[in-house]
Amino acid sequence: MTHKNDRVLSVAELARVEGEGALYIRARGNRVEEARLDIYEPPRFFEAFLRGRAYTEPPDITARICGICPVAYQMSSCQAIEDACGVTVEGPVADLRRLLYCGEWIESHALHIYLLHAPDFLGYRSGIEMATARRDIVERGLALKKAGNAIMELVGGRAIHPINVRVGGFYRAPARAELATLTDPLRRALDDALATAAWVAGFDFPDHAGQADMLALSRPGTYPIERGTVATRSGLAFPAAGWDEHVIEEHVRHSTALHAHLAGGGRYLTGPLARYSLSSRWLSPLAREAARDAGLGPSCDNPFRSIIVRAVETVYAIDEALRLIGDYEPPDRPAVEVPPRAGVGYGVTEAPRGTLYHRYEIDADGIIQAARIVPPTSQNQAAIEADLRAFVEARIDLDDAELTRQCEQAIRNYDPCISCATHFLDLTVERSLLTRTGGGSSLSSQVRADRGHRRRQRVPPRRRRGARGGRQDLPPGAARRATRGHRRRARPADRGLDRGGAGRGRRCGPRRPAAPGEGPSFRGGPAGDRNGGGELTRPRPGRRHQPGPGLGPDARAADRARDRGRRPDAGRRPHAGRGRRGHHRGSGGAGRHWSRQLGPYASGRARAGLLRWSRRILRM
Repeated sequence: MTHKNDRVLSVAELARVEGEGALYIRARGNRVEEARLDIYEPPRFFEAFLRGRAYTEPPDITARICGICPVAYQMSSCQAIEDACGVTVEGPVADLRRLLYCGEWIESHALHIYLLHAPDFLGYRSGIEMATARRDIVERGLALKKAGNAIMELVGGRAIHPINVRVGGFYRAPARAELATLTDPLRRALDDALATAAWVAGFDFPDHAGQADMLALSRPGTYPIERGTVATRSGLAFPAAGWDEHVIEEHVRHSTALHAHLAGGGRYLTGPLARYSLSSRWLSPLAREAARDAGLGPSCDNPFRSIIVRAVETVYAIDEALRLIGDYEPPDRPAVEVPPRAGVGYGVTEAPRGTLYHRYEIDADGIIQAARIVPPTSQNQAAIEADLRAFVEARIDLDDAELTRQCEQAIRNYDPCISCATHFLDLTVERSLLTRTGGGSSLSSQVRADRGHRRRQRVPPRRRRGARGGRQDLPPGAARRATRGHRRRARPADRGLDRGGAGRGRRCGPRRPAAPGEGPSFRGGPAGDRNGGGELTRPRPGRRHQPGPGLGPDARAADRARDRGRRPDAGRRPHAGRGRRGHHRGSGGAGRHWSRQLGPYASGRARAGLLRWSRRILRM
């Protein structure tokens, strides 16, 4: 009889990365049979949103793709539109764009180094825990991020989703005196950046080297940020217009993000390691000295040491920002004219996480006919999976907990930007002992282990209702009131009243169509618990809500009386309902309109979901 260890590591939800993804690794013996980075976040359809829009809109629309690196999307989209229209932006306006991009590099790298990646090396479960033990360290990181935000606020109009960027340049160019106010904060930030590079250089790094090719922009004479030629370490070089010919994207079943590879079939890596390995000689003298003092050579292949490269790039971005501010001369006009014309344009820039590609096709009227966006994370996904396979095989003898921890850290080396997530993960480790006998193989055991620090508790479907405080073996509403502090919907006295399908249980009577304007949302405990006599109350609308048609002047009197601690007058008419979860404030009139259009027979979950989407669309 022989035994062979068959292990499956399933990381249900990656943590301290921007977005929602999972990791699955299956190993048999000393060989990894499968390694997957599952990206299950729903598609966001930005390329579809852009079709049919004016050619001036992509900077504002694409900035919403990411709240951490919006400038990267704005700069790539502006370049592509300007290329389609045959316009090139030079001079002070181009320098302002580079300065704005430097601000984004500073704040993004500081966030990753201090709050997402450093806790792995120091043994903390989160940046919050690290801040408790090492407040001085985290405050230094926040000061760095603040310096980057200051640049984005002054040049871009605000730190998140800048509003001063437009096709052709900016809506307003700052005065020289305004930029001069950034000099002293940036000089202090430069000292912090140099201290950061020396600090991260002292971490313990596993001995590991990536095997993928590297791709980044290359611009002789300067470190590439907002322009350049696409190049690889293997010797390939092509302009932005040649991207579609040399980079192929393919769909894989386990990811909603496309996998990218070179036309020859090779995987590649983009990001700080690629930029540094291809262009380290073009760093400023101060940044080259910081890299040398941190132990970096002319190139770097160890993904774990990418935290050092990011620290060096932070030094460079601050140094470059100070240079640009010192040489700045306000332009005669903040933007150049970009008249529309039919054509196809291409734009490539270096986001903090890697190369970002945009392509737009517009017609003679400036209407976008097609759009393509290739973000860094989708380009890196295949390389990450290959790197994880090699990394796990070299450490297959580790126990599940330690191996999973190191796999988490290995993924965070690449700072994947899937969307936004800041908590630890759910982990399920499955071990099975495969017993081989003369009659065949049989599965003899299976062990599951869960980690306690979770983003959210996953409850098996059959136990979900009970675990969340359902009504089994308890009086109606009692368990919910015992386990939840916020108010719940009351049971109506008339059980035949339709409630949009929300909260229907075995005690609910038959449905009947709701009259126009009905669809109340109930709150409180059982009838008579809060409102007395089974009175139905409707939620108080937000400040922007006006009384609907047919409501008298005292429509809000019941809620005002309740807020003052008095019993509402049962004779006054309650408010018009706004769907299942009507207690949300400030949703505007559109929320009520959508709720009524759904009709009385729509499920409560569908109504609530569409209400949320309507509010999101209104905020765009």
